[in-house]
Amino acid sequence: MRIGIDAGGTFTDFAVLHGGDRLETFKLRSNPANPSSVILAGIARAAAGVKRAEVIHGSTVATNALLERKGARTAFVTTAGFEDLLHIGRQNRAALYDLTPPPKRFLTPRELCFGVRERIHADGAVAVKPGASELKRLRAKLAAAGVESIAVCFLHAYQNAANEALAAGALEGLGYLSISSEACPEFREYERASTTLLNAYVGPLMDRYLEALESGSPHPVSILQSNGGLLTASQARRHAVRTVLSGPAGGVVGAFEVARQCGFSRAMGFDMGGTSTDVSLCDQAPRETVEAVVDGVPIRAPMLDVHTVGAGGGSIARVDEGGLLRVGPESAGADPGPACYGIGELPTVTDAHVALGRISADQFLGGAMRIDPGRAEAALDRLAGQLGLDRVRAAEGVLRVANANMERAIRAVSIERGYDPRQFALVAFGGCGGLHACQLARELSIRTVLAPEAAGVLSAVGMLLAPHVRDYAAGVLGGGNIEMRFAELERTARAQNPKAALARFADVRYQGQSYELTVRWQGKHTATAFHRAHHKEYGYADRQRAIEIVTIRLRATTAVRKPRLAVRTPRTSGKPEIRNVYVDGRWRRIAAWRRDQLPASGLNGPALVLDYGSTTLIPSGWRMRLSRADTLILEDTG
Repeated sequence: MRIGIDAGGTFTDFAVLHGGDRLETFKLRSNPANPSSVILAGIARAAAGVKRAEVIHGSTVATNALLERKGARTAFVTTAGFEDLLHIGRQNRAALYDLTPPPKRFLTPRELCFGVRERIHADGAVAVKPGASELKRLRAKLAAAGVESIAVCFLHAYQNAANEALAAGALEGLGYLSISSEACPEFREYERASTTLLNAYVGPLMDRYLEALESGSPHPVSILQSNGGLLTASQARRHAVRTVLSGPAGGVVGAFEVARQCGFSRAMGFDMGGTSTDVSLCDQAPRETVEAVVDGVPIRAPMLDVHTVGAGGGSIARVDEGGLLRVGPESAGADPGPACYGIGELPTVTDAHVALGRISADQFLGGAMRIDPGRAEAALDRLAGQLGLDRVRAAEGVLRVANANMERAIRAVSIERGYDPRQFALVAFGGCGGLHACQLARELSIRTVLAPEAAGVLSAVGMLLAPHVRDYAAGVLGGGNIEMRFAELERTARAQNPKAALARFADVRYQGQSYELTVRWQGKHTATAFHRAHHKEYGYADRQRAIEIVTIRLRATTAVRKPRLAVRTPRTSGKPEIRNVYVDGRWRRIAAWRRDQLPASGLNGPALVLDYGSTTLIPSGWRMRLSRADTLILEDTG
């Protein structure tokens, strides 16, 4: 048995693979105060009576610690004279014309930044070793400061880790230790320092969380990385920074597999959950990046390229100081949740759908969780009063504003990166994705929408599809024998996993440029691959200009057997329920089909399709047919 778990802000999703071919899914209400309790309860339910199972978990521990600034008390140790490195940063201004930008939130205060007299040159030559007496004094200072975690980042340690190793040995036992030559052995001291510090900042929390999870679970636990591959729990403890985008990565893996099984090699993932919406792009393979900024903190590590906006089913609608309607990024979460859940009072996107008849009282989670339409309507009435509208117009406005936010996210991963969204299928999943997908697709002239049967838990299903992956990197900007450096990385990878398939990559740029593109290493033909990638990204390539290799990368992958994505609910006969739903700008009597009742011949909109954890709205002008994996293939016929 393999169990995939996606811990979301509103629900925790479980996908259980029995014997390699039977898929079971379910959801449990999240507990923000004690997320591991829900996970352990789900494991116990899924694996009752099972002696052996593998648990694969998409963790939000690192993400939440970063966003809420609730990480460990962390010290930063660097080369003397560079103690202000993290606070100076790059001096970039995210909002160029904002005269009153909010102050930057740092992970560690200036008084916990310490310098050590040492120096390694850019070619890796050791100029000055750190003195034993100075390291002893540093240890005493850190102990007196009461730090829980320590990040060590010396200049040019990516070329030679000797000085960092001396410092790490002297500080051993003081707390969680993160050194840049392990966390991020790459060129650029600011991004390397930021990544190393973040690893130290969230590492102790991840360590304690996994310890509690492993002690409570009778089965081994693996963690999904931001790059869509799996890490063992022990590896995740040392490389916690690689799990910052763990949850969304499962959705990307699942979305691309849905598209592949339906015959599409180009697809965009649209994951609308309870708290946020994650958008990704797959062109033959999921798009990846090695650099990102999460809540103002630069991270340099391999990860799937996911764009997130604060627009989900639980996003709160409000009227701002100027009298305009806003939706998100604040979310009602799991507690109190949308008003229709029976506790909260504030109107959300889910409440708007309830008020418009698209979600009924007894369909949520297959009827396991009843909702209160009256509370949703009352919340929308209060919002409507502030806007001077009726309930329907207010609910419609909430959905239009949410759609505008999500449309910008889709444009960010497609048009702004040189891709035409009209050439892609849109894979809609998450609890609310199917309710918005067709309208968004029409706005972007996308002709095909895919809605899988396990849409409500696809991120958890994606974790069952993810291979075991380890990424290795080495900075080579100073020159040297690149083939020899690749061979060193390969020896390390083979020692850790002899059966892994290895793939080489390189970060390449034109001489004089400041940033690189990652391309597949092809020896002397790597330059051709880089010119092609540069033209795709920026619209031009200068084939007469010299290039330089900045970083080499190695990926070690061990594949897993991929399950069928369909839950395979047996087909039943019966007529659909007829509901009064606000669609196409007016109230209409339309059919609401359970997925197991859908006619094999397909149907035309308007209609609703009800699943265990999601609902799909098929507007007028759209035609639905079923794939062999029971995915809804929706096509715009207008």
